[in-house]
Amino acid sequence: MRIRLVTNNPHKLAEVSQILAPYGIEVERLGAEKVEVQHDDVAEIAKKAAENLCVRYGDYVVVEDTGLYIEALGGFPGPYADYVYRTIGLSGVLKLLEGVANRRAVFRCAAALCLGGRVEVFLGEVRGTIAQVPRGTGGFGYDPIFEPEGLGRTYAELGDDVKNKISHRAQAFSKLATWLTTTASKRA
Repeated sequence: MRIRLVTNNPHKLAEVSQILAPYGIEVERLGAEKVEVQHDDVAEIAKKAAENLCVRYGDYVVVEDTGLYIEALGGFPGPYADYVYRTIGLSGVLKLLEGVANRRAVFRCAAALCLGGRVEVFLGEVRGTIAQVPRGTGGFGYDPIFEPEGLGRTYAELGDDVKNKISHRAQAFSKLATWLTTTASKRA
C-alpha cells in the first residue's frame, strides 16, 4: 500500500515513512500546492486542504498539519508554528517565554486522508513543556525545545526511534495506518 504525502519538508517525509514502514505502507511525496484555510484547529486546516487536493489527485493523498500550542502564550503559535519557526525561530519563542514559569505546551497533529471521495482525519496529541534552552541534535523544527511529559528530555534528545513511536505525528499516522489496514481494506 502507498500514500502520497503533500509536503515540501524532507524531514517530515522521512519521519512519516519511518512511522508507517511497520504497517507495510510506503510514502511518496506529492509535490502539490495545498490551500490552507485560516483556522485555529489543525484538523480543520488539514481536512479542507485534503478535500481540495482529493478532487485533483484522487485517493491516497494525505495532508498533515501540525500546531504547537503554548499555554502561557494563549495557544500561540498554534497552527502558525511553521511561520513562527521560519520568522523568529527557537530563540524568538524562548525570548517570548523569558521569566514565564508556566511552560506547558501541546503538540497537535492532524493527518487527513482522501479515499473514495471522502476525507478521514486522524489526530495525535502530546502534552509537554517548553525547555529553557534548546537541547539535543536530533529531529527538526521545535524538537530541541519540546519536552514530552514525563521524559525529561526533548524530542531532539530522544532520537528518531523513540520520537517516532511517541510523537504527536506518530500517534496521528499510526491511527491512519490502522484505519487503512483494517477499516479501509474491508471497504475495498
